[in-house]
Amino acid sequence: MNAEVLKQAASRLRAASRVLVTSHVRPDGDAVASVLALGLALKADGKQVQMVLTDGAPADFKHLHGWAEIVRAAEAPVDLVVTVDAATQDRCGESLSGFPPVDINIDHHISNTNFGAINLVDPAAVATCALLAEHFPALGLEFSPAVIDALLTGILTDTMGFRTSNMTPKAIRLSADLIEKGADLPALYERALLRRSFQAMRYWGAGLTSLQRDGGLVWGSLTLADRKAVGYPGNDDAELVNNISMIEGAAITVLFVEQADNQVKVSWRSQGGHDVSRIAAQFGGGGHVAAAGAVLHGSLAHAHEVVLAATRAALQ
Repeated sequence: MNAEVLKQAASRLRAASRVLVTSHVRPDGDAVASVLALGLALKADGKQVQMVLTDGAPADFKHLHGWAEIVRAAEAPVDLVVTVDAATQDRCGESLSGFPPVDINIDHHISNTNFGAINLVDPAAVATCALLAEHFPALGLEFSPAVIDALLTGILTDTMGFRTSNMTPKAIRLSADLIEKGADLPALYERALLRRSFQAMRYWGAGLTSLQRDGGLVWGSLTLADRKAVGYPGNDDAELVNNISMIEGAAITVLFVEQADNQVKVSWRSQGGHDVSRIAAQFGGGGHVAAAGAVLHGSLAHAHEVVLAATRAALQ
């Protein structure tokens, strides 16, 4: 990314009047927060904005202003399409179906395919929200209280509370700037990283009892039956993978989450420098060196077989 690319993006944002902002399926905190931060800033600038997530916005983030404005499908017409925190266009699911090609792609994943007409992609950024926080002034956007809260939430969630291996002094300074602008760090930290629903905790219980270990490899599973038994409303892992990744001696942790329609969501986490994004890429996924994911078609048993074999090979 350079000054000319930022200038082009700012020009396109300034000229647009009807904007679609979307992110990836099964959205995490950075996806939700970057949609909100950019969408709310554009609305404050007088644009008509549709904030879209195919799977909806998880209830874990309903404390953020604008959460209720996120919809599952957009309506035409739009004159600008922006994706945030999505490494590939197909990761956005059905949110872009029937709409023009992506105009601006804003992301921090090293696996980003630069699928936009303009690509604001910085793999050195710890979160897409960190990238936005850095470049909002250059993009001609203003920091409102709601935008500030969203940006800090995205940084907090993607760095697991400032403790991922890619944390940098720059990211801490950006976060400090947001706190100086009025973001409530203790409150946002608690809501984003600590507080969980009763159903989520029972869901974790099912996943924890499934854990297995083979040397430096630890894995577990969450089934559709587990989800139904505890009444957990999402189709994600309720952030369980980030907690089991801290198991002492676990070089790579894998969590399998059974989905409807004969699919399995797989999440990898690593310690000690193992690049799990390369493993995820073997299955059409991607992500970061220490955190990656993919979706496999087939049964849970099949996913176990092929994913664990590839992960063991990577460890060896």
